[in-house]
Parts: sequence; C-alpha cells; structure tokens
Amino acid sequence: MSESIEPKREISVADVRLTLLGTAHVSRASEEEVRALLQSGEYDAVAVELCRSRFSALMDPKSLSEMDLFSVIRQRRVYMVVANLALSAYQQRLADQFGIEPGAEQRTAVRVAKEMGLPVLLIDREIGVTLKRISANLGWWKRYTLFTGLLAAMLTSEKVSEEEIERLKEGDVLETTFAEFAHDRRDLFVPLIEERDRYMAAKLRSEPVRAGVKRVLAVVGAGHLKGIAEALETDAADPAAVTRALEDVPPPSRWPRILSWGLVALILGGFAFGFSQSTTLGWGLVAAWIVINGGLAALGTLLAGGHPLTVVAAFLAAPLTSLNPTIGAGMVTGAVEISMRKPRVSDFGRLRLDVVTLRGWWHNRVARVFLVFLFSTLGSGIGTYVAGFHIVDQLFRAGVP
Repeated sequence: MSESIEPKREISVADVRLTLLGTAHVSRASEEEVRALLQSGEYDAVAVELCRSRFSALMDPKSLSEMDLFSVIRQRRVYMVVANLALSAYQQRLADQFGIEPGAEQRTAVRVAKEMGLPVLLIDREIGVTLKRISANLGWWKRYTLFTGLLAAMLTSEKVSEEEIERLKEGDVLETTFAEFAHDRRDLFVPLIEERDRYMAAKLRSEPVRAGVKRVLAVVGAGHLKGIAEALETDAADPAAVTRALEDVPPPSRWPRILSWGLVALILGGFAFGFSQSTTLGWGLVAAWIVINGGLAALGTLLAGGHPLTVVAAFLAAPLTSLNPTIGAGMVTGAVEISMRKPRVSDFGRLRLDVVTLRGWWHNRVARVFLVFLFSTLGSGIGTYVAGFHIVDQLFRAGVP
C-alpha cells in the first residue's frame, strides 16, 4: 500500500463500527487507499457518497441512452437535466486536464466491493432533490444567476484553476461546481453541504442495520468528514425522520403563479376592451400579440438550430401557451423537434462529451432539443412582456382612461 494522508475517523454507532475515509476526488492516492482498505478484509460493507442517479451515471454511462426525452419535457425536468449535464461537463474538463476522472475512488470502492461480494450502501441524497431544495432557497434572480453560471462553467474552455483543484481535494464535485456561489451564500451552503452531511450521517445510522452489517468503510469527500462525524456523534433523532425531512421539497411560492394568471387576465382584458372600442383596434391588439410573442419564440427556436417546422410550431404555439401558464412554448417546440429529428443512439452516447463545447450543443440532437426548449421558452417569455406593454400602450393611445 502506498503512502497516503487521507484523513480517517473511527466512530461506533450502536453495534456498528464505521470508518469514515475522507478522500480527494481527483487523487490516485485516494483510489489506492480505498482499494487497499477494502482488500484488507476488515470490512463487510462499503458506503459511498453517491445517490441512485449519480451511481448509475458513474457506473453505467450508457444509462443516458435510456432517457425518455418526451417525459423529461412533459414533466418539466429539462432544467434539472441541463444542470446534471453541467456537472458532467465539469467532470470531463477535469478528466481531460489531469487524466483522472472525479469520483474514481467511488468507482473503485464499488468495483472492489462487488468483486469481494460486499454490499454497497448509497448514502448521498438524490442530486435532483438537492437542486430542488437549492432552488427553493433562492429568489428568482439568484436562481437565474445560478443556472446561467452553471451554463457558463459548462461551456468554458479554460483550464480548471489550482484553487478549484484544492477545493476538490477538500470537498466534492458538487461543492466545487457550485463553489463560486456556495462559499458566499448561506442559502446555497445549507442545502448543498450542511444538509447533505446530516443526510449521509442519518443514512450511515440506518443502512448498515438494513443490510445487516457491522463493519463499514464510508468513502466520502474530505470536506464532508467533519460534518458527518459531528452529526453521527450528536444527532440522536430517528434517522428515517431525518432523511424524510431532508428529502422534502418545499412547495413553490404561489406568487409567480398568481402573477402569471394576473398577467393573462390583463392581456385578455385588454383584448376585450379593445374590441369594445372598435373591431379594428381589437384585431390589431390580437395581431400584435401573435406577431411579437410568436415571432420572438420562433426567433429563439431558430437560434437554437430548430427544424423549420419547429420554428413554425413555436410561432403558432407561443401566443396560445402564453395565455395558459400550465403549459409552456418549450413543451411544444421540444416535442416537435424530437419528432422532426429523432435523436440517434450515438447522440445519447456522445452527449456527455458534446456538451463540453459550444458547437457540441448544436451538433448533438439530444442537446439541441434542450436548446430549443430553453430558447423558445425564453423568447416566448420576453414576447409576453413586450407584447403586453405594447397592448397597454395601444390602449392608452386609443384613449383608455
């Protein structure tokens, strides 16, 4: 076994003995340490800092080919998938720069455990839940800056800085990806780091009991070691209750929905008042609504490289979907784009590599579906407000008191 400085903590929980191994996610020494400890025969299970979806992505990259794009669009999970792709793109940059993929020690832990017939315990919270809880903690502007920051980090060609590498040695990929935001904002730090420490500690109290094991090696990022250890030593609450509470996603604020329906009421009211003044004014307002809203949605679709029929669908759908907050223009354009240009197996296979570059987003049919969704949604959203202000202006010009 090679020299290693990876920190360790030994903690007993009831009759289960836990060894917390703090690893660096870009260190071959951490990978070797994990292998050596498991092969020592001292453990009858390994716990890893992975959720079910990250486990699948790490151990089976081809799982992306099973993604149902229609379901992703219908269930409004596009933003979540794009955020996951941002994480994958960041990992790819690290792999290209240093020749070692982040999470190599987790992958090694899983593979060695399977070779030795040891149970693998997944103790991290689902990344989707973490992202949703982050989003629920933020106002709309912070959510916007977070999402655009992720996209910018995903498309940059700059090398990973020494500062980022040091963070990876102390924490994990999720922390480093969000580091620019999390270190300065408590509302990001809590769901991203502190809650996950508590969640993983609760899982380490419950999963060994469920699996019937007594000696567990827990492979976690070094930055989580202190928080997990403190939670294990001080939190006496029922672990099932803790995990349920930390998996709960707060309901979205009602104000955005109220404002959306209020805007729809104002637009429809504007149409009605326009027609009450004159048929010419009424149809003029309707025409302006269609041209502005549909035109900007179509422009967004065109910029995303959408199929010509998708561009037409954007123009026709946006004026209608903008009057129904329960459905967005992107849901229509995304579905049409999939129908017109069905993604190939190779598109799914290359998705993680293609999204690292700007050109790859327009070249890969799967990624382009997401672009069409995002750009048409943005175009329609802008069109709604531009057309709304135009309608108000026309009504006042017509002498509305």
